[in-house]
Amino acid sequence: MGLQPLEFSDCYLDSPWFRERIRAHEAELERTNKFIKELIKDGKNLIAATKNLSAAQRKFAHSLRDFKFEFIGDAETDDERCIDASLREFSNFLKNLEEQREIMALSVTETLIKPLEKFRKEQLGAVKADLQVEQNRQHFYELSLEYVCKLQEIQERKKFEFVEPMLSFFQGMFTFYHQGHELAKDFNHYKMELQINIQNTRNRFEGTRSEVEELMNKIRQNPKDHKRASQFTEEGYLYVQEKRPAPFGSSWVKHYCMYRKAAKKFNMIPFEHRSGGKLGDGEVFFLKDCTKRHTDSIDRRFCFDIEAADRPGVSLTMQAFSEEERKQWLEALGGKEALFHSFNRAILPRPEGNAQLDKMGFTILRKCISAVETRGINDQGLYRVVGVSSKVQRLLSMLMDVKTCSELDLENSIDWEVKTITSALKQYLRSLPEPLMTYELHGDFIVPAKSGSPESRVNAIHFLVHKLPEKNKEMLDILVKHLTNVSNHSKQNLMTVANLGVVFGPTLMRPQEETVAAIMDLKFQNIVVEILIENHEKIFRTSPDTTFPEPICLSASPPNAPPRQSKRQGQRTKRPVAVYNLCLELEDGDNPNLPKEDTPTSSQDSLSSPSPTSATVHGPPGPERNHLLSDGGSCGEWTSTTVVSRKARAVYPCEAEHSSELSFEIGAIFEDVQASREPGWLEGTLDGKRGLIPQNYVKLL
Repeated sequence: MGLQPLEFSDCYLDSPWFRERIRAHEAELERTNKFIKELIKDGKNLIAATKNLSAAQRKFAHSLRDFKFEFIGDAETDDERCIDASLREFSNFLKNLEEQREIMALSVTETLIKPLEKFRKEQLGAVKADLQVEQNRQHFYELSLEYVCKLQEIQERKKFEFVEPMLSFFQGMFTFYHQGHELAKDFNHYKMELQINIQNTRNRFEGTRSEVEELMNKIRQNPKDHKRASQFTEEGYLYVQEKRPAPFGSSWVKHYCMYRKAAKKFNMIPFEHRSGGKLGDGEVFFLKDCTKRHTDSIDRRFCFDIEAADRPGVSLTMQAFSEEERKQWLEALGGKEALFHSFNRAILPRPEGNAQLDKMGFTILRKCISAVETRGINDQGLYRVVGVSSKVQRLLSMLMDVKTCSELDLENSIDWEVKTITSALKQYLRSLPEPLMTYELHGDFIVPAKSGSPESRVNAIHFLVHKLPEKNKEMLDILVKHLTNVSNHSKQNLMTVANLGVVFGPTLMRPQEETVAAIMDLKFQNIVVEILIENHEKIFRTSPDTTFPEPICLSASPPNAPPRQSKRQGQRTKRPVAVYNLCLELEDGDNPNLPKEDTPTSSQDSLSSPSPTSATVHGPPGPERNHLLSDGGSCGEWTSTTVVSRKARAVYPCEAEHSSELSFEIGAIFEDVQASREPGWLEGTLDGKRGLIPQNYVKLL
């Protein structure tokens, strides 16, 4: 049962029962007062906890923003660049979320804490007038009437004066979570593209790891045959005997030694264990003679003496780590025990198999492709699932024999599984004396995959494909057309363009020398194959631009030209991919003394992702640093220290995202175009306004 109403007529009687009802009202208001006081305290604790959480989230966001992945080699793939940028994207997401949390925390103070404190002090505090009633007995009736009125007013007022701030508080919370939901929706596209980037990178990692492990096992089994090319005839660690004055005798100090046989020049650098392997100052002398030391003349094994031609009377005793190493040093130094040939070979020739790029090879290719497209185009994991090795070798042997090949009916035979046929096809391509895309052009194909816009990559690879020998290009055309057909059925066979790139990258391309550095470029081989598949018609059915420059100036790693960041993560704009010029030719009147720097362009656009805008970033999608081709034919990058005024024409439209940028349409002519201090941007004047222009959106005139 609720509180009984207080009648004004009872104020004049002032009966004990009336007093009891008043005390009941007062007790309820006191309980409400304590509750609101405690609630205000809890609200302040909530604000403090929210601020602490926000500070921790911001610190976490700063940590994400400041970290950068290092990569092996001289360049990253588009997927790796996107993964790199993902930490900054996560950081921006948290930053935006915390801005909304900060707004919510402020609203708690304004909409909940302050109104409740005001209500408690001004309304509940005003009804504590019973003492006044006792002390001012002469005005009892008047005060009693007012007091009863106030009690009942507060009992009713508290229902909305108290609940309304609570509603505002929850409305602030709803707004915060709604903003978080909106941020999550805006982030969803980027998240899905990032998942694709991660999956592509994982697939490439698996292929790279298997190649690295295979190379490691080869070197473990036969290290001498995989010795890297070096400018030195022999190099490695040796212990050198250092004689000291009596009675200290001598000591053996570890040195890293290098010897050039042609010049007879010997370098040795002390290796100090106490300093954690720090190298000391080296010594250089010219060799006169080398003699093997027998064990009966010294208390150590594997020793030999050398004499310096430029130090008469000086003889050094050195100790190798094994007899095998001593023999190698004696061979290199021209010692008396020279029994072994030097293993320093710049390039190790690969053993040639029976597979050849001839008429029989084309027959094998067409026969296998026809069978796959007839019987297994929808098989899951096509080309990724391998056949039994013995069956694959047997089928390949039959295919390479003229008689048995003609008798094989792979399209209708149930004796040969599709995975056996696909494995035989891959094995044939790997068995060729030279990869289908040749050793000579291997490095040239890799270069555009490491940098540039998607269009520039296609143009460069289009150009290079037509430099292949005619037979190589013809076979590559047949194969890539087939792979395009396979990728068109990826919903059934799960073999996307990226998956096919992983399978056929190391099959169609491989370096002439096996090294870890070369294996790290495996992911770029995959990208080249992806480009071939995605652009088969253009690359193989049209002629490349004869004015397109050879990509000889793209030999170094791409610079990191960060995009200009927009103010808010939610404002994600997708600009069209801009034209990328490998080299922009200077006119005769231009300054030939521009600084030279063999630095390729960089881009954050992904070619191998499902859409050309998959690598979504704030602002311009990674404007590249275009290069200028000087009279000497090498590439020079525009730098802020070089002032060259030019005209330029827009080849793509652009909408400014910042007051310092220019908006323009295709064909717009810019005056007084100069290099900007901001990488990837130029400064120019359009219609009397000066501002920044994405460098890869314009062509210099």
